[in-house]
Amino acid sequence: MYSSIGGMMDELLNVTVIVADRPYRLKIKPEEEENVRRAAKLVNQKVKDFQKSYAAKDKQDYLAMSALMYAVETFKDEGKVQIDESAFTQTLNRLDESLTEFLQS
Repeated sequence: MYSSIGGMMDELLNVTVIVADRPYRLKIKPEEEENVRRAAKLVNQKVKDFQKSYAAKDKQDYLAMSALMYAVETFKDEGKVQIDESAFTQTLNRLDESLTEFLQS
């Protein structure tokens, strides 16, 4: 495949994942395949967990609950990442100051 600017584009891989007993065909970068398959496995496990715990009319309900649960977890993780980034930035700033002092002496 070539991009419109004449360079080579990353080759896309055709994969099929099963989510809630339905196949989904995707075109993804080869390096994303493992994460896509792991994500499908996690969603399928969560659907099974919800099926054991709740009575719903169809799998769409379980998929919706799974999506909501993972979205909430993502928001929680975003807060943790921001805190970690702040600590990392502070550490880098202290290191920069120490190096600057060392180089000036």
